[in-house]
Amino acid sequence: MATAPLVPARSRPQMDYETKVFPHTGGYGRYNRIVVVFSWFPSFAVMLNLFSDVFYTLIPDSYHCRPDPLLLPSTFLLSNFTRKGYLNLAIPWVNGTGLSHCELFRYTSNSSDFSGNVPRVRVSCTKGWEYTHGAGLQSNFVTEWNLVCSDYWKIPLQHICLMVGWILGYIFLGTLCDWLGRRRCFLLSISLSSLFGVAVCLSNSAVMFLLLRLSQGAMLAGVFVSSYIARLELCDPPHRLMVAMISSFFGVFAELLLPGIAILCRDWPVLQAVATLPLLLLLSYWCCASVFPESPRWLLATTQIAQAKRSLQEFSTRNGVCLQDEIYPGETLLSEIDTAYVEDCRPKYFSVLELRRTRVIWKNCLILSFTLFIGTGIQYCFTRNLRSYSTNFYFSYFLRVLTGALACIFICQTVDRFGRRGMLLLSAIITGLSSLLLLALTQYLRGGLVLVLSVVGLLFSQALAMLSVFFACEVMPTVVRGGCLGLVLAAGCVGMAASSLMELQNNGGYFLHHVVFASFAVLSVLSIMLLPESKRKPLPDSMKEGECHRRPPLLRSRPDRDSLPLLHTRPPLSEYNPDNYSRLVSATRKMLTKDSLPYRIAVLTQPPLVTDSETQGQENETLR
Repeated sequence: MATAPLVPARSRPQMDYETKVFPHTGGYGRYNRIVVVFSWFPSFAVMLNLFSDVFYTLIPDSYHCRPDPLLLPSTFLLSNFTRKGYLNLAIPWVNGTGLSHCELFRYTSNSSDFSGNVPRVRVSCTKGWEYTHGAGLQSNFVTEWNLVCSDYWKIPLQHICLMVGWILGYIFLGTLCDWLGRRRCFLLSISLSSLFGVAVCLSNSAVMFLLLRLSQGAMLAGVFVSSYIARLELCDPPHRLMVAMISSFFGVFAELLLPGIAILCRDWPVLQAVATLPLLLLLSYWCCASVFPESPRWLLATTQIAQAKRSLQEFSTRNGVCLQDEIYPGETLLSEIDTAYVEDCRPKYFSVLELRRTRVIWKNCLILSFTLFIGTGIQYCFTRNLRSYSTNFYFSYFLRVLTGALACIFICQTVDRFGRRGMLLLSAIITGLSSLLLLALTQYLRGGLVLVLSVVGLLFSQALAMLSVFFACEVMPTVVRGGCLGLVLAAGCVGMAASSLMELQNNGGYFLHHVVFASFAVLSVLSIMLLPESKRKPLPDSMKEGECHRRPPLLRSRPDRDSLPLLHTRPPLSEYNPDNYSRLVSATRKMLTKDSLPYRIAVLTQPPLVTDSETQGQENETLR
């Protein structure tokens, strides 16, 4: 008996998951909602570890060199001076800033005059530094290893290395998310990030602290990507936006709690331990597979049929829909899967390298990477204006958190009503205008107007960043969603690292930084017009479906335009309907395999009119 040939991997038929599979498993039912709730907790843990770096690298408001008695004259007696007089004698005074941060006075050994006219020279600190208590922590990465003065460059370098870790994690673990699946990538990332988080608490040098934070950042990127994708793949189009924004609120809540946690912890190892604790609690997802299951959409898109059928049965059962007891329409789902996919088809995995064969997907990925790069990089221009308005750390910190919460509310209220592309375009326009006004009119505006423009720009730049990530997850196909979203998020980390490059040069290139990002914001307005609209549309699963997500026409066709019926060709009607055929096959198979049939076959009690011997004789005569 000849077997049917295998369908090539690139020509295999794909089922429409949104209309044929998802409704038969209960849709966005009770079990899907429970899994989505458990997917919000990783957002809290990731943001708590990410923004704790702000307190690790915060330079105290006031610090100075520790006085060295060996640099003072031999005739000096400490009992003759007050504490303030002693510091004024040992440390130079800088107009406008107070005591010098990095210098001490050195006197001649035989000097007996301690007035301002005595000959003395300035030297670098020799006994370390004395710090006032900064915001939140009493000891952090800066005070632990004295990263001030000549070693100040190590602070922005630490942030750059942290962002490099996140970039590598987004790229490689995002691709791994498409190869291993959402659940496996999540469990791998959460395990290694917990391990590195505990190791950071035990680091005893600045280099070890830097390398461990880089490694932990890479793993945290995998946690964020896998949980973000799995969350959206379990939702229907009407609930996707709200589910994504609630996860952003969890991140905002983590930022809001972080200053209070830092004040209670006081030392950086304690804060690191507290930030690692939620990651350790998420390890319970190893044991409870039902709270973070594998995405059935990804299993079906990669043609893992056996695993997909088991996952769909589990979702349907937990949602209160039984696929095995009903002949129609529930049972047809599994039969349609068997009909659409041949039994011997092998799983097919994709990577971001497949983008070189596409045009639309690559274009969408590039544009959204560009907008996220602008949204994260330009925030430094606005927060720097906030610092110039007020030097209080908590003022700029909580104002940034507040604008983040308002950006989430703005997206929730407008994006489902006016569309993704329209709101992304509006956010880019307002961000660019605010940046240009600050760039051109800062010296002519009052402090209040500068503050208002900075807050407005910060709000819409955060909305631009959040919406770019959400938009990218919607328009990228399932088979490469992890890798593409990783590329987009990696571009956002490059924008965040750009601010540290400015600090590495003591803000020497700040004006150029502001000009470049303001120009990019204006340029992004043109590129956003090339994006498609994904409002109330199903998520694309295959590369072919992703290529079909093209931008809508700028000008709609008029309904009153004359039609040309002679030139209009209709496709021939086909007598074959795959839906009816699959239902017929499944119903027939169900009836043949069931022991208890809905009807009873009557058994004849009387012998048939023609016996078997007579029937055989008649057949022989016919053959003659």
